[in-house]
Amino acid sequence: MAPFRRNVIVSILFTIFCGPGIVLVYLPLWLTRFRVPAAEPRWQIALAGVLIAAGVAPLVESARRFIYAGRGTLVPTAPTEHLVVSGFYRFVRNPMYVGVLIALAGEVLLFRSRGLLLFAVFLWLGFHLFVSLYEEPTLTRRYGDEYLRFKQNVPRWLPRLTAWKGAHK
Repeated sequence: MAPFRRNVIVSILFTIFCGPGIVLVYLPLWLTRFRVPAAEPRWQIALAGVLIAAGVAPLVESARRFIYAGRGTLVPTAPTEHLVVSGFYRFVRNPMYVGVLIALAGEVLLFRSRGLLLFAVFLWLGFHLFVSLYEEPTLTRRYGDEYLRFKQNVPRWLPRLTAWKGAHK
């Protein structure tokens, strides 16, 4: 199988059956049964939909960017060949994690679930620890000065207001 096709298939399967699928579909389904409260105001449903869509957008765009620009996958054991610093990565170092949290916030609003809110808080803590203790040291070893420059110019969690101009891939 050609590397590009393998990267696409691996990333799709990872998204559906691992990380994002578990966090945004399977666990919320288990916690809420996807039941929207009967008296849910339309504005709240609309706002939840906007948050979910706004959160899924960087996830999808970044996955595509990992495959095309990075020539790799979303799976940590099959990483990109090149550091990805374009697209949403020009604004925030972790657009996929931020996107997942925004989409999850939309689900919390839609389903009015305290359990889902608690899950979101623990998920952010887990993301923070994973990024700080594993991902950033690994990326520093793999990409060296290129990653350190990126890290110095692009914030971890709260996006920049303007795109970083040092982006190239």
